[in-house]
Amino acid sequence: MKIEIEPVLRDTAAHLGAGVPYALKVVAAQLAEDPDMGVPSGLPGVLTVRVDGELFEHCPDLFVGYIREPDWIQIRFVKPVPAAESSAEVPDKDQDQEQGRAQEQGGAQDQPADPVAAAVTVREIADAWQRITRWLRDNAPDSYAALRPGAGPAALAALEEDLGIRIPLELHALWLLTAGDDGHDGWGCLPGSKALMPLDAVAAAYRLKMDAQTHEDIRNADRPEDERITVWKATWIPVVALGPADRTSGLYLDAATGYLGPWSRDNEHPGDELDTLVTYLEEAADMLEAPALATRDEPGLLGGTLVWRSGIAPAPEDRWQPLTG
Repeated sequence: MKIEIEPVLRDTAAHLGAGVPYALKVVAAQLAEDPDMGVPSGLPGVLTVRVDGELFEHCPDLFVGYIREPDWIQIRFVKPVPAAESSAEVPDKDQDQEQGRAQEQGGAQDQPADPVAAAVTVREIADAWQRITRWLRDNAPDSYAALRPGAGPAALAALEEDLGIRIPLELHALWLLTAGDDGHDGWGCLPGSKALMPLDAVAAAYRLKMDAQTHEDIRNADRPEDERITVWKATWIPVVALGPADRTSGLYLDAATGYLGPWSRDNEHPGDELDTLVTYLEEAADMLEAPALATRDEPGLLGGTLVWRSGIAPAPEDRWQPLTG
């Protein structure tokens, strides 16, 4: 059984405690012997192991998440267990088996229709995002440092409850890796110098847009059916903002279709659907790794910051260095 731990994850582990990298190696060795030792994390295809920090020096209690394929395991995240979280919140295998039987009897709708496809989606998101973060780490350290750590399952469950809808698998997978981009000097790391929104900003923007649709629905009651206006749908989740501190527009992910689309504060009629989240991140990674082939935007550097040409203001343009390759 091949066990893979991304270098970026090793860096994250070192910041959690001096003993965490060693604990992660121990978990990897255990997974090689017992690939099914984890329990479902709430994200289809991802299993979670809880690590008792007292067994290691300078190590907090940890959650370690991983994805398993027949002859391959990749550890996806490592996070400290929140101090207030009781052990009852992390089921053991017997508890999970009971939950599984209950789901088979009445909760099957929460399981992915195709577990293999779900695992592939999780891997595609992780691979694309890790290509981006590896490039940032090696070439734009200021932008890399602005990325927030991933959210835990509890935070994502709380967001789902706040939104009142199920977070799509691919977005769930991305937020486990990073829960937002604080940007550097106003520039995010995504094309257009856009930024992945923090979870609290996602919830605030969603409520604002749903309120706007509620007001529009009142007006729609007096309009002919073919003149009714939709400025927001309950399945649209804001994901990307125009900039780290500029949330006047951006991209949403439609939980019903899996496609991205544009949104703005002015509530103009939404534009056409764009990419899936996977293809959007893959294209961003492609443009960073092969900028000569970039079509939608052109990446460049201002010191240690990634700045995309379409998002650059005239003032610093003379210091902006386009990427070559």
